[in-house]
Amino acid sequence: MRRMVFVLGMLLAGCQVTVGGQGAQTTPRPTQTAAPVPDRIPASRAASNFRAVVSTVEPVAESVCRRRLPRGNCDFRIVIDDRPGQPPNAFQTLDKSGRPVIGFTVALIAEARNRDELAFVLGHEAAHHIEGHIPESQKRAVEGAVLGTVLGTVLGLDPQGIESAQRLGGTVGARRFAKGFELEADALGTVIAHRAGYDPVRGSQFFNRIPDPGDRFLGTHPPNADRMATVRRVAAGL
Repeated sequence: MRRMVFVLGMLLAGCQVTVGGQGAQTTPRPTQTAAPVPDRIPASRAASNFRAVVSTVEPVAESVCRRRLPRGNCDFRIVIDDRPGQPPNAFQTLDKSGRPVIGFTVALIAEARNRDELAFVLGHEAAHHIEGHIPESQKRAVEGAVLGTVLGTVLGLDPQGIESAQRLGGTVGARRFAKGFELEADALGTVIAHRAGYDPVRGSQFFNRIPDPGDRFLGTHPPNADRMATVRRVAAGL
């Protein structure tokens, strides 16, 4: 696999996985007993795990994509974002030709404790594309921006005020369904990881090591407990 520095400016699907890192704080969940966190694995094993996961999960994700999107672009490109200082993160976007791109920062690859975690993250990001979350987010953002412009005009705001209303409307529109999109990607990502031969429930344990966003209004991600419950529910039916 060719390594590349991911080009800034591409539209992200709004999916980010931030694991650990300095200053990160995880909101305690009193109803759950945190499992012991295994030590970070050696860099050589992390790299080997990543290569193995990509080789097995990518063809499964593309197969699922072709069945659901017979006319869509299902030629996933898996890249490594090796820019210095990037936090643990994974994302899905589209290049200029519409080809789906899934990126992993070096820090996330190093942070993953096993192949199941990498497989679940890869399946989750692939699911964003298969479920059409980028175009849907764009559509909702445009609708929100238009509504903000109309409201700003009706209220008699000056050009600067109308621009602010437009930006706010676009943000609200894009984020309105963001949590639902994440749960959809978790569900389909569970299926993809399972079909590739991995344990998505074990893979979802990385949620125990990332900050819990809680249930914030217009937040981009649902509570970690909801996400893990989704994975367990879907996996139980496989």
